[in-house]
Amino acid sequence: MFDDIRPYLDSEIPDAMQRIASAPEFKLVSQYLFPEVEPAHIAARLTSCTDIASFQHQFMCPAVWSIIKGTTKGVTIEGSEKLNASTSYLYVSNHRDIVLDAAILQVLLDKSGLPTSEITFGANLMQGQFITDIGKSNKMFRVERPTTVASMRDFFQKSRYLSEYIRHTITEKHESVWIAQRNGRSKDGDDQTDRGLINMFCQSGPKSWTEALAELHLVPIAISYEWEPCDILKALELHVRESGEPYIKRPGEDLNSILTGIRQQKGRVHLCLCDMLSEEDCRSLGNLSKSDFTKEVARIIDERIISSYKLFENNFIAWDMLTGNDSDCYSAEQKEAFCSHLAELDKYPDSVSIKKIILRMYANPVFNRNKLLEKRELK
Repeated sequence: MFDDIRPYLDSEIPDAMQRIASAPEFKLVSQYLFPEVEPAHIAARLTSCTDIASFQHQFMCPAVWSIIKGTTKGVTIEGSEKLNASTSYLYVSNHRDIVLDAAILQVLLDKSGLPTSEITFGANLMQGQFITDIGKSNKMFRVERPTTVASMRDFFQKSRYLSEYIRHTITEKHESVWIAQRNGRSKDGDDQTDRGLINMFCQSGPKSWTEALAELHLVPIAISYEWEPCDILKALELHVRESGEPYIKRPGEDLNSILTGIRQQKGRVHLCLCDMLSEEDCRSLGNLSKSDFTKEVARIIDERIISSYKLFENNFIAWDMLTGNDSDCYSAEQKEAFCSHLAELDKYPDSVSIKKIILRMYANPVFNRNKLLEKRELK
């Protein structure tokens, strides 16, 4: 069942481990993640794994902690105490980094004594056996993108199929699921939930959309990076789009973004597990039309993510630079570091416009928080 998109089964792990350990890419990856350990030792550790749990604890968790140690100033989590280890959840997260958003969640869940989740894996990222084996051994399941299907009709059929798989995973397999709040990363720092995602969640459930959503135990997640992963790459892409030209991805661009996000210094990272959409939350929307229902659910998710997003000094620096304000939320040294980072764009044509895009990227979480506070004050 769902064999074409599901992660590997435990019975498929030994063969996958052999393929990973013998792949040409393995030595380079192991040397980067574990520079003090011989690749042969890592390979032996891999090939001893007989199921998903052992692969995650023997390889994936140490790999992610290695990345955290080498490229961050530490990760923090709040809200995990609200979750029950025996309940399966649908984690709907803002999306800033292709790999690390979900990867960091997994190690923090594990550290908090909670089960890891299955993870959406864009079909466009399944490039080669090596990446596919690592992903599907790490509870990742295939999700089609509009660019990977023949027609929009096919895409809608795939979306229905995805909805069925997510519900099956949560209600029958009793596994949690991580999915981004919209297709692709937020490249401008403006975290907004795609209403079509809510529609997809409810397609496969009971006739009542309130019941369909409630049984998924939807938990919004806000992940915040002090230094936005791939910020310059994102700004360059947005600059092309805002210039009115079509943006065409270069071969290997997704992989380059993955590697850049992993290697780039990210400063402090914070993850907040927001309040779950309760049965009462869902029932309160029962009289709405389907269109208004999706709109209202998206609004609730957005508000919980925006209010839980950790604003770092860089966010306030960018907001001040755009608005002309002069807040006391950062030091002169922190502003100097931020401006020094902006200066890296001087080598690009039209660097002034690109810098404005970077400023918006960092400032938008502040704008969104202020809008939310103003809205609440008016009520």
